[in-house]
Amino acid sequence: MTSHTLLLVDDDHDLLEMLCSIFRRAGYNELLTASSGTEALAIWRAQHPDMVVLDVMMPDMDGFSVLKEIRSTSRVPVLMLTARGEAEDRVEGLENGADDYLAKPFLPKELLLRVGAILNRVYPDTNEMVVLANAVVDLANAEVIKNGTRTALTAKEMQLFTKLYQNAGRIVTTGTLCQTICGDFWQGYESTLSTHIRHLREKIEENPSKPVSLITVKGLGYRLTLKENKR
Repeated sequence: MTSHTLLLVDDDHDLLEMLCSIFRRAGYNELLTASSGTEALAIWRAQHPDMVVLDVMMPDMDGFSVLKEIRSTSRVPVLMLTARGEAEDRVEGLENGADDYLAKPFLPKELLLRVGAILNRVYPDTNEMVVLANAVVDLANAEVIKNGTRTALTAKEMQLFTKLYQNAGRIVTTGTLCQTICGDFWQGYESTLSTHIRHLREKIEENPSKPVSLITVKGLGYRLTLKENKR
């Protein structure tokens, strides 16, 4: 089972369902889907997936245009998935920032191997130490080191911090964070999120009432600012 969230984009409904089935059987339980380029961008901006599997040939906005828009602000990994296998199309996708390119028809195993390789490269499973202004977060042990003292993170705090860290420097919406800790039926849990954020700040900030690492972006969500990124 993997905790990575994938956004699957294809205007072919049957293929989209097949992609969901392939990834779910492989242990990917956090799946988002879009059937157009416009919808894909809206979901990407709101949900901050960890990777995008993106079709090229779509009627409203092709995959190359979607990729260019994503790359204008983000390095989230993108695998282009398309029926067009010509060399010039592969080159165009890679030149515009795609991490890989797989032509249809494809073998499910090859798709999974390529996606897994990209995720392992971008999100390596290492003993990461995240350095903040006033604390260090030990991801491997789910602990905060502050003033020489180690404090354990709860499961929910670890989920929140990991999501914020994966999007460090960018705004993560309140809805996305609520969904991270509560699942799809997160509406009404905003106060619960606020409680977890307060407890997380108490562990990572020198002065939780004046945070410098976990910042509130009024009306939108939160942003994690790193002192040093050792990824």
